[in-house]
This record gives sequence, C-alpha cells and structure tokens, in this order.
Amino acid sequence: MSLTRLDCGYQNYDWGKIGSSSAVAQFAAKSNEETSIDESKPYAELWMGTHPSVPSIVVENGKTLRDLVASDPTKYLHKDIIEKFGSDKELPFLFKVLSIEKVLSIQAHPDKALGAQLHAADPKNYPDANHKPEMAIAVTSFEGFCGFKPLLELQKTLQSVPELNEIIGTELVEEFSKGIKPEAELGSEDDKANRKLLQKIFGKLMNTDESIIGEKAASLVKRTETDPSLFDNIAPKLAELIQRLNKQFPNDIGLFCGCLLLNHCILQPGEAMFLQAKDPHAYISGDIIECMAASDNVVRAGFTPKFKDVKNLVEMLTYSYDSVEKQKMPLLSHPKTSGEAKSVLYDPPIAEFAVLQTIFDGPSKVQSFDKFDGPSIIITTNGSGSIRIKGGEDKPVETGYVYFIGPDTEVELISKSSDFTSYRAFVEA
Repeated sequence: MSLTRLDCGYQNYDWGKIGSSSAVAQFAAKSNEETSIDESKPYAELWMGTHPSVPSIVVENGKTLRDLVASDPTKYLHKDIIEKFGSDKELPFLFKVLSIEKVLSIQAHPDKALGAQLHAADPKNYPDANHKPEMAIAVTSFEGFCGFKPLLELQKTLQSVPELNEIIGTELVEEFSKGIKPEAELGSEDDKANRKLLQKIFGKLMNTDESIIGEKAASLVKRTETDPSLFDNIAPKLAELIQRLNKQFPNDIGLFCGCLLLNHCILQPGEAMFLQAKDPHAYISGDIIECMAASDNVVRAGFTPKFKDVKNLVEMLTYSYDSVEKQKMPLLSHPKTSGEAKSVLYDPPIAEFAVLQTIFDGPSKVQSFDKFDGPSIIITTNGSGSIRIKGGEDKPVETGYVYFIGPDTEVELISKSSDFTSYRAFVEA
C-alpha cells in the first residue's frame, strides 16, 4: 500500500464558504460519493493526514491513515523521519484545503521553545508543545494579512488616521516617527530599536480598554464612509476593507491591528506565503492549499470571540516589517521531477514539510517523480488523470481525489485533461 487513496474529513467552521461554493465541499463530495453537500452549511477545511481529530481514511480497507502508519512505521514514514521528528504514528505535517468566506482570527504561533513553555503553563489553551509554522498557496485569488507593514507606511497610518492616533497617543506616535530608521540592516542595533518601537505601538493598542476600542472603531468605520480618500491614500481599497470586515466583526480591535497595522496581501493562483513562528497573520477570503506542522497552538489578537492572550502575544512577536513582496515565496524547481508537466516547489525554511505543485497543459502527458526519502500526500485540485507506481497499474485521479504515497516510491502522473493540477505535501530527512 505504498500508493493508496484516502477519504479525507472536513470541518464546518462558520468562516467557511457556504455549500457547493466551497472548494472543500466540492472536493469532499467528489472524493466520497456518500458525502452530501448541505447548501446551508459552511465548509471550511479539508484535513489530509494523521491528525486524530479529523482522520483520513484508507479507501481500500476503512482503516485510518494513522493506524496504517502505526502498523509499520518504518515502511510508511521512513526510519530517518521517525528519528528526526520522534513519532512512529503520525506525519510531521498536516495538509489542508481551506475555503474562506469570512476573516479568520488575527493570530500568531509560538516557536518550539515558547510552545513548550505555554503548554506547560496553560495546557487548556495550548494543547501541545510544538511550533506551528504554516504555508498558504492560493488556489483561487486570495487575500490575507501577513506581518507588520513597512515602517514608513506605519508612520503614515499612525499620523493620518485620527482614531488610531488617539488610541496610541500623540507622544508615542511622535516617538515612533522620530525614532525609526527604515533603512536599518537586518539584525543591526537600529533594526532592534525599530522592532522595540513597533512593539510599543502594538502593545499600547492591544492593552487599550475594550470600551475605548469599540468607540474608536465605530468612529473609524464612519470616517471610511465620510472620507474614504484618507484611507485610500494609505492603501488601495482600505476604506472598503475596513467596512467589509466590520460587517463580519463589528467594532472589533482587528480593524486597527489588522487593517491598519498589518500588510494586506493579495495572492494570485499559484502564489504562496510562508507564515513563520511569531509573525501575526490572518486569512480574509479565497481558497488555499495550506500545510503546517502538526500543532494546535494559536495566540490570537482580533476578529475572534475566542481567548486572546495579549501579554504573551505582545512579548512573543518578532515585529518584522517587510513588504508584501518580500513575504511571498520563491517558486523553485525540484530535482526529483521530470517529464511533460510544469512542477513548482514551495520550500519553506523549516524541516517538517514542503509542497510540490504540478500542472499539465494538455492530455496524455506524463510527469515522473523519483523516490522521496519520506511520506507524502497528493491532492488534485483541477482536472483529471491517473497516478501509478512506476511500472504498475494506473489508478484514477479526479478533482478532489487524495492519495498517500509511501517513502521510496517512484510514481508517475498522467494527464487526461489539459488543466490537470495537483499539490503534493512531503517531508524528507
């Protein structure tokens, strides 16, 4: 069973797209004929992996993928992967499809050291000791927040928007404006000083009384209606963004810490961003492929009714201030692929996962993949074709089909349609 098809579970979170408008619902229904789409429900996430909360099922025998892996860990994980990540039951990554209608909470994730501390001190809110780096690849046009804006953009925003200026205070705004050094080299003393100033701004905002935030947010929204050009001089369609997200979370602190302080990132299909530990981010709308380390640790800031750990959040962030373009991932080649399709590697700077996109531009074409030194999961997001172990029998692939590929397995993809597109998450030691 080095190549086996999976039936993957889904989550109906309220921020998901409704009914069959959701890629998650479409994929789930196509993969399992017994899945009936409820057109009144949101379909938010498709989970592919060994996480016990939403198990992936081996179609051939009805076992969970987790049980299959545990039955012969060396065969299904690779001995080097077991040694490196310390588990003989689960993959070191969780692979997902997300369909986003409403903004998710503004959040950040701890690194491994902080994850262990938070879990020890507060296991209810931090259920494991791991870190949770994430990568998002746009399947449709996608928008999100990612990291703090560059310093000069923040300065302009702080000085231009009266409500934000009033919350932070003119004294601190002036200290920030006079103290920042936008051309500072990464890691220099000036860079460290920039980050401390940014931390002061964010800390003041996040520790402001909720009643004041609510009052200023209502005034902010009204100003977007009476003076939209003020906001659009800061960023295109900023007034519209604030109004849209206010309808989802009225008078929320996220209107300030998200819309005004963070980069508003637009990804076109195939573009990706890597969300490092301790960097604030949020997903706003669109369909994405997401891959993450196997963890549930989240520290939230806004656009959520859930627990906000303000103290740890303000202390933990890196306060990096790169532009959106610098946060997009490079599109790389992969040495283990060859053939008639285009394969693109998304390779984040962490060990737990990478993702390989393969797109065909015509039918009856073949793309070959050499052995990977670890397990992988592949999902088809468009078109149709087949997959086979090299020299073996073809297995059908349709949009929404998911396969587990064991370590050291040479496979081939064969296109049936001209738009056959797949994403393969993998880990190698």
